[in-house]
Amino acid sequence: MMDLSHFANLHGRARTRKAVLILERIERDWGTGFSDIMRDLEYVRALAEFLATAEESSEETRRAALDFLARAPDAKADTIPHALNTLRHRLAAISGQSPADWDFIVAPRPGRAKLRRMSGMRVYLEDIRSPFNVGSIFRTAEALGFDEILLSPDCADPLHPRALRTAMGTVERLPWRRATLLELGGIEGIFALEVGGSALGEFEFPLPGLMVLGSEELGISSEMMRLCARGAVEIPLVGAKASLNVATAFGIAGYSWLASLNSRSQG
Repeated sequence: MMDLSHFANLHGRARTRKAVLILERIERDWGTGFSDIMRDLEYVRALAEFLATAEESSEETRRAALDFLARAPDAKADTIPHALNTLRHRLAAISGQSPADWDFIVAPRPGRAKLRRMSGMRVYLEDIRSPFNVGSIFRTAEALGFDEILLSPDCADPLHPRALRTAMGTVERLPWRRATLLELGGIEGIFALEVGGSALGEFEFPLPGLMVLGSEELGISSEMMRLCARGAVEIPLVGAKASLNVATAFGIAGYSWLASLNSRSQG
């Protein structure tokens, strides 16, 4: 990490952004479990004190540093990570980065409740235009144990910077490929997530199977629907808008698919 004396040679946004990078590295190291938390905490305290007292610091910077010092009196695991995370994000905003530009850090937080992975779950993205939605679907699919993601030729690129940020490393971990409708002909268990289908709680999910998601604007094409030999499933809604973002809908339906298969295997 940079010697704090060198911060005096940095000015304006360069100083704030350097602080953000250092805090990001510390936060990543804490997520691995192999860092010296006490040593890092002393460094962050010293950095916050420097930012709080430096004449060049803006009022926003001073306030962010002082708030951290007030929230982080010791190295208790239940307080320090949130205080550090808050300081990093506040400094990032002060330096001119919007939340959409931040590379969020995801530390493993294993839960106790587990479902068994069911091999044979795949999803097809037909003409989804938003890189954000594509990245979000990748992240959810990896978390739910999907085997593969297939994308139509006109679907947004998973390697787009916004998709990569949202996917949080899952584009590299989860197999994916482009596929035309003609190339889907031999795949078993194709079904659509689409308005007008069977209610989520009544649908019998196939295994193996391929869930089809349609574009944000037009939904699933009629040509694609003709390939959905296992029909369609719909998420019942009660709001006046009665509409969900495609990535959100996939998360609900994908989890329901996995949970139903687990329940079936234990029955």
